Amino acid sequence: MGVRFVQLLAPVSLVCVIFSIFACYAGAVEKTLYPDTGQRICMLNDHLLQAKIVLPPEEPISEICNYCNWTNSELKSILINAYVNATQMKLSCVNGYPGYGSKALIQNLGSNYPGFLQYSYGKEANPKVEVFQDVKTTFFLILAIYFPAVTGILTGTNMSGDLANPQKSIPGGTIAAQLTTSFIYFSLATCIWSSNKSRITSRQIWPVSTWWNGAPRLLQSIAKDDVIPFLQPFSKVTKKNEPFYGLIITTFIAELGILMGAMDNIAAVVDFFFLMCYAFVNIICALHSILGAPNWRPRYVYYHWSLSLLGAALCFFIMFSTHWDYSILSILLCVIIYKYVQWKGAKKEWGDGIRGLALTTAQYSLMQISEKDPHPKNWRPQLLILHSMPWSKELVDVRYLNLLNFAAQMKAGKGLTMVVSFLRGNPSNEEDMKAAQQVKARMENDMQQLRLRGFAKTLLYDEDQIAGSVNALIQSIGIGGLKPNTLLLSWPTREPSEDQVVDSEYQTFTDKLLAGAVSGMALVVAKGITDFPNTVKLSGHLDVYWIVRDGGLCLLITFLLRQSKVWRHCKIRIIAVARQQENSTKLKQQLQTYVYQLRIDAEILVTELSDPELSKTAFERTLLMEERSKMLKQIQRRGIVSRQLNEPGGDSEDRTPPNSSPRAEDTSSSNDSSQKEQPIENNEEFGDKNADNDEGEGQNRKESTHYLPRQPSLPFTEADGEKQKRLKALDRKKVLVHKMHGAIRLNELILEHSNESQLVLFSLPKPPIHKDDVDDYIHYLEVISDKLQRVLFVRGTGAEVITTSS
Repeated sequence: MGVRFVQLLAPVSLVCVIFSIFACYAGAVEKTLYPDTGQRICMLNDHLLQAKIVLPPEEPISEICNYCNWTNSELKSILINAYVNATQMKLSCVNGYPGYGSKALIQNLGSNYPGFLQYSYGKEANPKVEVFQDVKTTFFLILAIYFPAVTGILTGTNMSGDLANPQKSIPGGTIAAQLTTSFIYFSLATCIWSSNKSRITSRQIWPVSTWWNGAPRLLQSIAKDDVIPFLQPFSKVTKKNEPFYGLIITTFIAELGILMGAMDNIAAVVDFFFLMCYAFVNIICALHSILGAPNWRPRYVYYHWSLSLLGAALCFFIMFSTHWDYSILSILLCVIIYKYVQWKGAKKEWGDGIRGLALTTAQYSLMQISEKDPHPKNWRPQLLILHSMPWSKELVDVRYLNLLNFAAQMKAGKGLTMVVSFLRGNPSNEEDMKAAQQVKARMENDMQQLRLRGFAKTLLYDEDQIAGSVNALIQSIGIGGLKPNTLLLSWPTREPSEDQVVDSEYQTFTDKLLAGAVSGMALVVAKGITDFPNTVKLSGHLDVYWIVRDGGLCLLITFLLRQSKVWRHCKIRIIAVARQQENSTKLKQQLQTYVYQLRIDAEILVTELSDPELSKTAFERTLLMEERSKMLKQIQRRGIVSRQLNEPGGDSEDRTPPNSSPRAEDTSSSNDSSQKEQPIENNEEFGDKNADNDEGEGQNRKESTHYLPRQPSLPFTEADGEKQKRLKALDRKKVLVHKMHGAIRLNELILEHSNESQLVLFSLPKPPIHKDDVDDYIHYLEVISDKLQRVLFVRGTGAEVITTSS
């Protein structure tokens, strides 16, 4: 028992179907040649009377004309009670099937869809005595009932797994089946048209049996491909390759439909599954043609995608015109199945039409996006997260996970997120490449768990290539106008020491910070990242220190954070830092008006930053900073010299020893520091007002060197040089002490107002142009943010201005 058994009986069933079809043709011809042999019916005007009120119970239907007259007293009394003017109506016994020779064929060419309890369109019936319509009929309802009769043409498609050459057999067999069935159904329809006013009807149920053959095979194929996991038990077959379980469930469903008895209603529901199948097949074919997929090569030369769209439109039209409510449920069911397969199944990849559409749409959208700076209304933070840390299967770096979690908390910005991990290794080494792929897979898994939508990348570098790799990555990442515009970093947690290497956490942080600043990206640096929350809901204050108006990027990030459930219960405070000569009341009013126009709910505080005499702490912190800068420069020089000595080839005599000419190096270093220290300042306390001027003056000096004649040098003694050097060192010392004093005062002010705040945000000073000044710059920032649990340094570029209009 199984599909093979059904296939063995298929010829017998086919002979029966063919015999029945020819019997219908023979009956139509016979009724045309001998009209009087047709079945007689009893008519009262245009009312078709029920046979049970005309004939006695024991009489056969062939004797109906003997009782269809007014001499039948029982019939007469029934008709008089049913109709008011019954005796004035014509009671006649007519031929129910007069054949093609009568006018019945022409009379039945028009449509007639009676409603409920009607015997003809718009004419109410008496259900006690005449034949009436028990359900409301329309063209589309009749079409839904008739449609299953033409679905057998795809039986060969459902049995594609059993065909030797499906590509050759299915098109020819389907077209032949379509032509044959179309001829048979249209010719049988003409036989029905020859009946008297369509009173005689017939029903076709033969095509239903074809699905007993194809449905189990189709179910077994879907289960075998593991498209839908819970159908896996139906993938099993018997020793004779019979889908026994599929046959059982198919038979059960078919019998259940038969036992329900409402075949007309069931037929309409079955239609939707066929129509959805045909519609999606047409849509897929049209998509492949429109998108120009290279693997879409139809054999049919005259195919055009418009035919597929027309077929899909007709399928949906039939569905919604028949039962719009069932159509919506069917579409929702298909969407649920698709999402389930997308989430749980689809272990085999055949290609996805939706993915092809997404790729084409993405390509079109990218071509439409200009690489110019977007309008402030369209600006959103496109995050680039860079981290370089040792990866281990046993250990998990909290800094890395918290940084990803912090980026996920800003997902209200609806921007792009790219996470890049720098790994030390050789890009030409296969083992290193495999390790990088494993790290990438782990990063994608972490992003998925944290619900951070974006892309993960890994980049391999040699020990002395980290700075170049960072610069190359920032310059090349992104496609067209879709590229990161905000660099998100975590503050280094380890203090620099003498055993630091070139790609240490501190060195890579400074390389990333400078590369991002030079590339014109907005900078967001999270200090104390290990204390940032993951899922714990915080309550308190988010303090934004307003020192210089930078376009409002601090406010924008604060607003985005408050959309997250972690920071939702925190209140925003804007603390403006004013000098003694400024009007604090006017400044507060201006800020309140500005924040109101931005539609941000925030509390405004204004505090004054006094300028007392220099403290002893400022001198001590300045000395500590100088010692730290000297140590870091020595470490960098050692690293460069050691790499030069380890390089193969070259003359060792041409290399500079590590301790050669220390006085010259210190002199140049001090001179450079005195000239390059000014760009460290920002926001009036640490402003970079003279950075551009210094650069312009440098260019002017270069131009004067090229175009002006060399002036004669004046006599210059060694004592004058020493004196001038001491004066420059003294001036530089004063500048450093004043800057350190300002940093300490600002830190005291922040601790006074925001010691218990959940997060403190303020503008990041402009990073120095030269890397020699980075160490002092980092030390200043550490002094400003000292003793604070969570700090967010933010620096905008001016393009991310928050607009007051929607």
